[in-house]
Amino acid sequence: MTSKTTKATQVAVNDIGSAEDFLAAVEKTLKFFNDGDMIEGTVVKIDRDEVLLDVGYKTEGVIPSRELSIKHDVAPGEVVEVGDTVEALVLQKEDKEGRLILSKKRAQYERAWGDVENIKENDSIVTGTVIEVVKGGLIVDIGLRGFLPASLIELRRVRDLTPYLGQEIEAKILELDKNRNNVVLSRRAMLEETQSATRSSFLNDLKPGQVRRGVISSIVNFGAFVDLGGVDGLVHVSELSWKHIDHAAEVVEVGQEVTVEVLSVEIDRERVSLSLKATQEDPWQVFARSHAIGQITPGKVTKLVPFGAFVRVADGIEGLVHISELSASHVELAEQVVSVGDEAFVKIIDIDLERRRISLSLKQANEGVDPEGTEFDPALYGMTTEYDENGEYKYPEGFDPETQEWKAGFESEREVWEQEYAAAQTRWEAHKAQVADAVKAPALVSEQVAASAEAEGVAPVALVDDEALAALKEQLEAK
Repeated sequence: MTSKTTKATQVAVNDIGSAEDFLAAVEKTLKFFNDGDMIEGTVVKIDRDEVLLDVGYKTEGVIPSRELSIKHDVAPGEVVEVGDTVEALVLQKEDKEGRLILSKKRAQYERAWGDVENIKENDSIVTGTVIEVVKGGLIVDIGLRGFLPASLIELRRVRDLTPYLGQEIEAKILELDKNRNNVVLSRRAMLEETQSATRSSFLNDLKPGQVRRGVISSIVNFGAFVDLGGVDGLVHVSELSWKHIDHAAEVVEVGQEVTVEVLSVEIDRERVSLSLKATQEDPWQVFARSHAIGQITPGKVTKLVPFGAFVRVADGIEGLVHISELSASHVELAEQVVSVGDEAFVKIIDIDLERRRISLSLKQANEGVDPEGTEFDPALYGMTTEYDENGEYKYPEGFDPETQEWKAGFESEREVWEQEYAAAQTRWEAHKAQVADAVKAPALVSEQVAASAEAEGVAPVALVDDEALAALKEQLEAK
């Protein structure tokens, strides 16, 4: 049997050399890192509490979940996905298990600090998303955890911060302290700067005499502020109403839409003065148009003075009843005839629009009025009455003076006329009742004085006039 020699076949060319040479070549393919290095890697696995990153090292880098995001308590799967390229900072080259510990959050901080410092230096705007609502404000993700105080979110204080969660907002950087990892933002500062140019343009377009629509934005002791859409203007309490008021809340409320007139504009001080009453008809003009001298009108006594009594005859309109016009009898003090709060019918004897004064008379209002009378003149009690150039009474449109009936098709005019007539008649009846009470009052006083005199044993006196009555009262008081 012939023996054969087997020769080994060479399958690869050893171009590396010895085993030591091979290990050295492997070492060259590996990356080496130091603590604090910024590196990039690819997400290869996501676990519940960590993410594995292929960074070309002998083992995968590990990013603990707490080092993934500046958001608190966030699931790793919400931050990254498998295959994502991630930048991370080396926290620890080898932990107890020989793993490379990384932080995506710290890498983000390092990059963001540089950007934020540049933005602060250039006084620019930073943009971020609101990620948390905390006590006193918001946390905004600007690569860092920026704190936006509640007082600096809007131009005015915001109470409910919840709607801002998830919103992207712009803000200015107020404070920046890297050592303390502290960033304070202000959206209000940004809004003020943005609105400054708009406000200047708005103020330049605003001229005295213009009428503008606005909304009551706030109420203060000295008036109310109105948001005109570009700037707030002040309506002083004296310009809120034609009538006297003590506080703005008596006539307006926050959020109410109003029409105001521009009184003055101070561009340098960005101050606008407005008037609400200037856009409303002067009640004195209204009164003069709807009332005439000689007319009887109801009123209410508001104040007593040594020379008479003031009576309110319309909202914001007061007239004086001089002491000589209070009674047909001699009067020393107004309180002998009326008291504050009394309701009384008075006669208009003069209207001075220029001086805004009305003269009234209680005495003349009661003269010639028969409490039992049936003759009624509606014109005396506020019913609109017109006369032609010859002094003839002008009948209302639609009324036939010959038939004394209303024509067909004038039902609405008739209804208005009848309502006015009924209102005037009601005032007439009330006035007659007032006169009847005035007639009874002296008789009642006389009876009371006579009864008192009889009880005191004083000789009865014929009370023929006020002087006799006064003398008797003095006699009784002296006892």
